[in-house]
Amino acid sequence: MHRESLAEPGELRAETETYLGRVRELAPCIAAAAPEIERTRRVPQDLLDALHAAALYRMLIPRRYAGGEVHPLVFMRTVQALARADASIAWNIGQNAVCAIVAAYLEPEVAQAIFGDPRAVLAWGPAQGPVRAVVCEGGYRVTGRWSFASGMRQATWLGPQCPVFEADGNPRRSGEEHRRKRVFLVPASAARAEDVWDVIGLRGTASDAFEVEDLFVPEAYSVHRESPVENREPGWLYCFSIHNLFSCGFASIALGVAQAMLDAFIELAAHKVPRGMHNTARENAVVQGGVARARAKLESAEAYLLDSVEEICDAVRATREVTLAQRMRIRLCSTHAIHAAREAGEFAYEAAGATAVFAANPFERRFRDLHTIAQQLQGRAAHFETVGQHLLGLDADTTFL
Repeated sequence: MHRESLAEPGELRAETETYLGRVRELAPCIAAAAPEIERTRRVPQDLLDALHAAALYRMLIPRRYAGGEVHPLVFMRTVQALARADASIAWNIGQNAVCAIVAAYLEPEVAQAIFGDPRAVLAWGPAQGPVRAVVCEGGYRVTGRWSFASGMRQATWLGPQCPVFEADGNPRRSGEEHRRKRVFLVPASAARAEDVWDVIGLRGTASDAFEVEDLFVPEAYSVHRESPVENREPGWLYCFSIHNLFSCGFASIALGVAQAMLDAFIELAAHKVPRGMHNTARENAVVQGGVARARAKLESAEAYLLDSVEEICDAVRATREVTLAQRMRIRLCSTHAIHAAREAGEFAYEAAGATAVFAANPFERRFRDLHTIAQQLQGRAAHFETVGQHLLGLDADTTFL
């Protein structure tokens, strides 16, 4: 049993139950909408309304803007529970909730203007090709194209990130990174969306592309999403980087998908008699051992992830700093969880036999979703090398920490 935070006796459990209760209420609607989400690559309007009513997009927004400012464990448990119903919904909530922590780095009046709307959703993605923000009077002129912007079809704001160029066209040479590269917050209506998300999994995330050309962005609507210099919030949650929270959230989503697959297989094995066999699948010794190993793999990865994050949170609450060792540990336990989830999901899919290939059954879509999660940056196998270098006393790339 996962222990509750020693620094917040009772509060963590109550907050977790509040959000999990909201997910339990929504889960039947999410599961029922999953085929439509898969087919249309969009979130149905009535379901989107319900997600907003439950304030799930606002979990990580500071409380002073009517956000949840929840403990990272609450965020992780919530998206994990959502993923058991539908991975695309969980992914969008996870992605957009983390993007919204930029509210902590904005001037209060700007943060209120953006996130004061209870249906505010911020989406962004990496640059595709050359992008730039040219300094001008009062702000910047932003030009470029960005993709993989999960949730952008329900976004009210977009956050293109790009390097800063001076008015004379030369790159800004400041020694401070937060002055050289920034995120620019622009109304979603000001960008041109491009439907490019024709993929095998996480289809409902609509992680499309968008572009802007010579768009004016006021200085106050720009931010460096990792700079302690610009952090205006006292809460210890905002000591964590965007990558810390992305990795924890996406690992939790992978675990939720795999757990749903394994549970579905256990239910199937009770009555399915494989072709050419005389007994149900659950009476097969190979299946029995496989189920046990898959369960151990998932639960041990989940425990490692949750216990690591809780221990780190307890330390950060006191120190207001996330050390390099702690960031490496988050990277390790989250990447490990994604890989463990993929392996357990593969067992469930293979053990289900031909049943698993039919879209009407609870395996095929989850199999594709799970492998799409593992293909994303947070599941990159090279992260193990990065952590290994650190553990061996070598210099390691800290780009995604």
